[in-house]
Amino acid sequence: MTHHERLEATYLIETPLDPAQVAEVMAGEQSCGTFTRVHGETDALRERARATVEQIEALPDAPAPSLPNAWLERQGRGGPWRRARVRIAFPTANIGANLPTLAATVSGNLYDLGEVTGMRLESLRLPAAYRARFDLPLLGTSGTRARTGVSSGALVGTIIKPNVGLSSEQTAELVTRLCAAGVDFIKDDEVCADPAHAPLAQRIPAVMAAVREHQQRTGKHVMVAFNITDETDAMRRHADLVEREGGSCVMASLNWCGYSALQTLRRHTPLALHGHRNGFGALSRHPLLGIGFQAYQTLWRLAGVDHMHVHGLQGKFSQPDDEVTESARDCLLPLTDGFNDTVMPAFSSGQWAGTVPATWAATSTDDLLFMSGGGILAHPGGLEAGVASIRQAWSATRAGQSLDVAARDAPELAAALAFFGPRTK
Repeated sequence: MTHHERLEATYLIETPLDPAQVAEVMAGEQSCGTFTRVHGETDALRERARATVEQIEALPDAPAPSLPNAWLERQGRGGPWRRARVRIAFPTANIGANLPTLAATVSGNLYDLGEVTGMRLESLRLPAAYRARFDLPLLGTSGTRARTGVSSGALVGTIIKPNVGLSSEQTAELVTRLCAAGVDFIKDDEVCADPAHAPLAQRIPAVMAAVREHQQRTGKHVMVAFNITDETDAMRRHADLVEREGGSCVMASLNWCGYSALQTLRRHTPLALHGHRNGFGALSRHPLLGIGFQAYQTLWRLAGVDHMHVHGLQGKFSQPDDEVTESARDCLLPLTDGFNDTVMPAFSSGQWAGTVPATWAATSTDDLLFMSGGGILAHPGGLEAGVASIRQAWSATRAGQSLDVAARDAPELAAALAFFGPRTK
C-alpha cells in the first residue's frame, strides 16, 4: 500500500450554498479537518491526511429542500436548493483495514452536516492493494454452485417460516418435502432466528437430518441458510453446530449484526454467509438520504459475505425494477479488477414463475438465487409442481419462448400462470 493511496466515494448532495464549498467541508470533516484549522494542522499534515475533492457535477436545482435543517433555518437561509454529484478521495492510511471505520469515514457525520438538505452516498471505488486487506467470499457464486451441485441454470430456492409457529420437527418435515420437490436452496425467514417453539439447538439437527437423508438417497445436497442472527458468540456457536451437522450455509441480518460481527463470523466459519439486507429501505428509500446499493454492498462484501439480497423484479416491495437490476449487476461485478470476489445475488419477495422473464431480461445470467415462497409453497399442484413451474419458466425464457407458449406443454407452468397471474396484476 502506498502512502498516498486513496479510495473514492461519490455522493449526491443538496444545499442552498455553493456545492464546491460544501464538498470541501465534507472532505475536511471526514479526514483531518473541522470547521476551522486547528493547532498542529500543518500544511504537510493536510497534504498527507486530508481528503480531496476530485469532481463536482452540477445537477438541476430542486424546487424545495428534501430534508429539514435547523442550522440553515437559524441563519434564515433559503433556496435555490442546488444539487450536485460530488466525488471525494480519502487517504486509506487514515483508515487502515478497519471496516467499521471505513463506513464511518465515507458516511458518518456527513448525514448531519448543517450545510446540506440532502446527502446520499452513491458508490465506492477501492484501489486493489486496499481491497486485498479485507476478506473475500469463501464460496461466492462458483462455490455455491459446487456445494449444491448445480452447474448450470439459476438456483431455485424457497423460504420457510418457522416463525408462524412450526416446531423443529414440523420444520424438518417441510424441509423433507421441499428436498423431494427439487429445490436447491432453502432459507429461514429473517424474523425467525432462535424462537422458543423451534430453537436452533433443536431445529438445526432436525433439519439437517432431513437434508442428509435426502443427500444419501439422491446425491443432492440442498443448501439451507439457517438464520443465526444474534450476538457474536451465539452466532459462532450456531455456525459450529451447522457445520457439525453437515450444513453449508448460515444467514445473518446484516444491518442489525453489524460489520464487526460479520467479519468475526466470516473468519470463524467455512460456511457460506447469506447476507440478508432487511432494514436497507431505512437507509436507501429516500432519494436524497442514506446510501445506494453499490456502496452498501461494497462494504458488506469486504466482510466476506457470499450471497446478497437484492429483492425481486415485479415484486411486493417499493424498489423499482431498474434499481433491483442494478443491484444484481453490482453483486456480479468484482469490486476491483483482478479479484474473484463476486457474490451471488438473491432475488426474493413475490417471486414466482411469472417473474422469471423479467429476471432473465434484467440479468442475462443464471448466476443467481431465485427464491420463491408462495410461488412454490402455494402452487395449486403442490410443492413439486411449484418448483417445476419455475424451472419450466426459466428454460423457456432462456430459449426465447414466451411463458404462454411454453405452458401448452408444461402443465405445472400453466397452473402457476392461471393461479398466480390474476393475483399479481
